[in-house]
Formats: sequence, structure tokens, C-alpha cells
Amino acid sequence: MKVYGVIGWKNSGKTSLMERLVADITGRGYSVSTVKHVHHAVDLDQPGKDTYRHRQAGASEVVLASADRFALMVEHRGPEPELAAILARLAPVDLVLVEGYKRDAHRKIEVWRAETGQPLIQPADPLVRAVATDAALALPVPVLDLNDTKAVADFILREAGLAV
Repeated sequence: MKVYGVIGWKNSGKTSLMERLVADITGRGYSVSTVKHVHHAVDLDQPGKDTYRHRQAGASEVVLASADRFALMVEHRGPEPELAAILARLAPVDLVLVEGYKRDAHRKIEVWRAETGQPLIQPADPLVRAVATDAALALPVPVLDLNDTKAVADFILREAGLAV
């Protein structure tokens, strides 16, 4: 599986770009999975529900399954899992797009907009291979139009070795 990251500061437009990239790349016939890193507690379950009760009783993993999809909830009860451990659990696909995990060692594209008030990450991270932005920047890496999803997808697919 090829892995490519989309990083940036809060409110830079990462999730919107991810959504557009998944639609564009799957529309070209590639299979895509995503990983989204968050910095706050997340629980998809609800107190009182059967699966919540299973977890509270001590189950390590709980699967909630229906005709349309299933969700695997893993109680790691320890430090945050590393990206490699998450990726190892995924079914094989052509490309995994990772939103966040900005400090991990995989190729990334940075989403940057001036209005966030944050500095660029790219100068300090050699794995940031391009910057997608709505600003005119002069950088040592390619600067891509944040609103040109096709161009960003083309860049990622080339970088991942999935397109020429």
C-alpha cells in the first residue's frame, strides 16, 4: 500500500481537500482508504448501548456490524497508537491518504492558508514534498493551487508511484 499524508494547521482546509482528493482519485479507478488523526478524545459509541457495555466490561475489540458496514472499536488503554500500527490493520488498497500525523515519516503535502496565522511546516520537514495553498509563495518545493484538486491529486499519484 502506498501512503501519502495531508498535513497543516487547524482550519487550513485539510479535510475539505481530503474529501475532494478521495472523490477524484477513486473516480480514476484507484482504491483509497483514509486515516484521520485527532488530538481530542473520540468515542463513536454511546453509553448504555450494547457495544459500549461490551467495552466497559473489558473487551479489547468490539465490532458493530450491519448489512451496510461494520465498525471496529479497539480499546488500546495505553499510549496513542502509532500510525504504522493503524496502517497494519487496514485492508489492502492502492492508496492510503493520511490526514494529520504531521510528525510521522511519510511523504506529505502541506495545506497552508495565511489566515490561519500559523507558519509553514514545510521548511522544517523534508518529507513535505509540496504545499497546496491559495497564496502566492516562493518555496523550494512545488506550490500547488489548493483549489485545483486534479493537480493536487496528479502530484500525489505521481509521488506515490501510481501514475506517470
